[in-house]
Parts: sequence; C-alpha cells; structure tokens
Amino acid sequence: MSAKLTRVRGTISLQGNKPPHIVYNKQKLPPQKSNENKMPPLGEHVTVLLESAVEYLNIKPSGIYIDTTLGRGGHSALILKQLGPEGRLIAIDKDPTAIEAAQQLFGHDKRVEITHGSFTLLGSLVAERGLTGQINGILMDLGISSPQVDDATRGFSFMKEGPLDMRMDTTQGITAAQWLAEVKEQELADALWMYGDERFSRRIACTICQQREVEPLTTTLQLAELVKRIYPRPKPSQRKRIHPATRTFQAIRIIINQELDDLSIALQQAVNVLALEGRLVVISFHSLEDRIVKRFMRDKARGKQFPADLPILDCDLGRQLQRIDGIITPSDEEVENNPRARSAVMRVAEKIA
Repeated sequence: MSAKLTRVRGTISLQGNKPPHIVYNKQKLPPQKSNENKMPPLGEHVTVLLESAVEYLNIKPSGIYIDTTLGRGGHSALILKQLGPEGRLIAIDKDPTAIEAAQQLFGHDKRVEITHGSFTLLGSLVAERGLTGQINGILMDLGISSPQVDDATRGFSFMKEGPLDMRMDTTQGITAAQWLAEVKEQELADALWMYGDERFSRRIACTICQQREVEPLTTTLQLAELVKRIYPRPKPSQRKRIHPATRTFQAIRIIINQELDDLSIALQQAVNVLALEGRLVVISFHSLEDRIVKRFMRDKARGKQFPADLPILDCDLGRQLQRIDGIITPSDEEVENNPRARSAVMRVAEKIA
C-alpha cells in the first residue's frame, strides 16, 4: 500500500487508501461534516479500525489471543483468518445476543472459545485454563455496537421508543428505569456531570425527580423528551448540534453497566496475563474511556516514580509496557463510510516485563 507521510500542526498522518491517522500530540480536530446519509443500514455493525487493530495485535499463527469485547465478531473473524491450525482465540462478551451471533459465526471453529461474561473476569478466565503469561494479544473495543443502538428494545437509543433498559448484559443487574426511580437527586446530577459532561445536569436531575413523583420514567422517548424540554432552543448556527439527550443517555449507560470501573479492572488484568511482547490494543469512543486507557499505559510505561535526584537503575523502575505509535484514529475514508467511527481513538502497548 502506497502512502504519503505529511506533518500538519504537530500531527502525523498517512494519506493513502485505508491507513489510520497516527497522532503524536493530541490536537483539537476540526468539526466533521455531516454524514447522516452515510450511516450503516439499521442493525448492521461496521467494525471500527478493523484492519488496523488486528495489524497492531501482531498476530502469530500459533499464538493465543483474546477479544474481550466480541460484539458482532468483526475483529475476531479477521484474527482467525491470520491464525494457523494451532492458534487459539478466546472471545468474550457480556451481551447474550452477541454470544448467540458468535455461536452461529464461529461455533464450528475448534480454535475459538466463546464465553459470556464481563472482561473483568479476564484474569480468572485465563488462570483457569493455565494460560497466565501466555497470551500474545488482547483486544478491547469499548462502547456499544450498532445492533445494540438500533434495537429499540435495548433502550440505548433516544431516537426510538423502547423500554428504558440500557443493560449490556440483560441477564443481570438493574435497568436504567429502576435506577432512575430510586437514585437521589444529587447523585443523579453528579453522574450526569461526571459521565456525560452535561452542563444542565442539576436542572435535568431535578426535573427527573419531580417527574417520577407524577409518573415513572419507563421509556426512552419519555426521558429524551424530558431532557429536550430543558435545553434552550438552538440558534440557527447550532441546528446541527448533537441531540440534547446524548450526554444524559451516555452517563446513565455508563452507570448502569459500570463501564469505567470495569475498564480499570480489566486493563490491569490484561497486563498480568500477557506474554512478553504481547500486545494490548484498546479502542475508545469517548474521552472518559480514553483518559483511563492513556493514563494506565503511561503509568505502566513509566514504572515506579522516584525523586529526580535519586540514582536509580532503569531495571529498578518496574516498567511493564512500552507504548506503540501514540494515538491512532480512523482514516478520513473510514469516517466517510462509517460516521460512527469518527470518535474512535486507539492506543497500543506491548508488554516488556
């Protein structure tokens, strides 16, 4: 693949057919033009950073790899194409519908083991199989998939009427409706601010608590319309801004699924089970996730921190990871073809000790 290297305002990007952008200094990107007409068909999941993520896993034909967020199996399918007969793939997902789809896709392949559960079980799952320290690569593709958003019965979409559920694992846990019926107003306001960066968090929390005294919030459009009424009417120049309920739905989803806590747990377990030179590849879709990943990889690459004037050997720092290539984002072509990829950020690290 031919590509031209260009340097623009502290960033490095490759211009070619399908290369990702690699950004070494975080820059504020210009606003994306509208791609509403390019959205994938309803229910169809287009895997983000498919080829790039698998390439960074550095697949060995006889290696052992884990896809901790199986989804609709796009990354797993490409990993399997590159694995030989002795290779092995463990695929995990907390969504029962993803597990069902994977059984149909990969159930016949003896190299694949499909497991229903959270990636917080990564350490114990690997230990039970006697594979700790032998995993050659781990992939985490965070966030929700297109089928989850497009299925109104899951409750993730503020554009369709459905039950206010939002659980990724529908076999356990409380729904968003149950949480909203019980949460205290201050706790709700804090959650909307912390996990959604919602500037009207207190007003929204107050209105939700007042509304539930009159009628319980049980559907997605109930909640979406409530939030929409709180927002001031947009100016003509703001007509294409995000839906007012976007941040509220994100915050509640993060709370219901304990997404950030689970991510922190899974990252540490990933380092523990990786083999030397094993790769950790993580794709995030909002700044809260990416901040956790960035800081984790940074800290594991730095090792222990000592006073600057204290003579310390490099081997005493306890560095565990080496970061690979900085920030990696989808190419313009991928975003054009799949607008849902526009917020994706990928980070890669390799285990060195």
